Amino acid sequence: MAILKEKDYTQTHNIITMQEEKLKDLLLYLSIYSPFYKELFAKHKINIAEIKKLADLELLPTTSKDDLQQRNDDFLCVPHEKVVEYTSTSGTLGNPVTIALTEKDLDRLAFNEYNSFLCADGSASDTYQLMLTLDRQFMAGIAYYSGIRKLGAGIIRLGPGVPSLQWETIQRLKPTAIVAVPSFILKLTQFAKDAGIDINNTSVKKAICIGENIRNTDFSFNILGKKITEAWDIKLYSTYASTEMQTAFTECAEGRGGHYQPELLIVELLDENDSQVGPNVPGEVTVTTLGVGGMPLLRYKTGDICMYDNEPCACGRTSLRLSPVMGRKKQMIKFKGTTLYPPALFDLLNERDEILDFVIEVYSNEIGLDQVLLYLLPAEESEECDHRIRAYLQARLRVSPHIKYLTAEEIQKKQFQELSRKPIKFIDRRG
Repeated sequence: MAILKEKDYTQTHNIITMQEEKLKDLLLYLSIYSPFYKELFAKHKINIAEIKKLADLELLPTTSKDDLQQRNDDFLCVPHEKVVEYTSTSGTLGNPVTIALTEKDLDRLAFNEYNSFLCADGSASDTYQLMLTLDRQFMAGIAYYSGIRKLGAGIIRLGPGVPSLQWETIQRLKPTAIVAVPSFILKLTQFAKDAGIDINNTSVKKAICIGENIRNTDFSFNILGKKITEAWDIKLYSTYASTEMQTAFTECAEGRGGHYQPELLIVELLDENDSQVGPNVPGEVTVTTLGVGGMPLLRYKTGDICMYDNEPCACGRTSLRLSPVMGRKKQMIKFKGTTLYPPALFDLLNERDEILDFVIEVYSNEIGLDQVLLYLLPAEESEECDHRIRAYLQARLRVSPHIKYLTAEEIQKKQFQELSRKPIKFIDRRG
């Protein structure tokens, strides 16, 4: 696989030329080897020879998560004996989807995270403590591990959860960085405070944050990001990725959005008419994978709503940067006339000291309207605490969701259901 050299990241013309050549190669590959895309091209009478420029992408139909779920095997472009790894999506918005990888796909995945860790100021002198699973078909775990190995840094594969073990390992092996879900990092700070650990006198100086937003769309820290950095003098780097795209957008030290890797992906942000939106306008992240052999995707709509900034970054990179995920298209909630996205609710709930943890559940009532149920772990069981929580939610949301208080053990069971690989904080039972 030809790799664009780092120096070419600043040359827009080189990037476009490279992407257009890779797009032609992809279209030819799909027309020969992909049962799904061969059928799609025939159905829409697509002549791939007419697709020469990036602007011509709008002539092609999009692909959705529904297509992947219903026709999963038809996306495979290689014989099964060429598949060396089977991964799967987390199933946040439905049944999990299997993504099969070839040996070259694993190399590409490692290169992707190698670039990501470099972007996040990583080096061979670092040691990373991985606070995530490397099993259960979790692509991210393999990606982080492979990228760090390519970087030449040290790795501590500890897995998720168990704050006491995480801190014992930090104190014993002295990692310089951690890779973790932000809400778990917050639990680490609380455990350290309760255990009398001098959190700012440890070896850990930075954290790669996965799976949850730590910033607002203006790139300032959201409540979660603020709480972590107020408790721990640590540098946070946000990331955005998905199993399907096999590529990550990772922040640099400037903290102004996830950097695009144009040699691995073509990204579009589309409006309701599947047309590209302008900078700083919300659109659905839509990707075309480059250099993927097993299950490449063409104009795949992720369902994630983001904005992009195409101004040059102070770090020197000039390719676009993605904002934090504003919400998922299918997760939009219409509750008593108010439009809500889970990330906004997460921020509200993270803001209050009276709420230690939570799970949001959305369901349809008997007439098909969205209803919101909040499972909360309160700081104390008292009428006064309950009153403060309800008054706060009423004031901020202008509507009153249903609330059910749970114990720490019950919340844990809600968040880590059977086979879940990361904490589930949003459950959609509509439909």
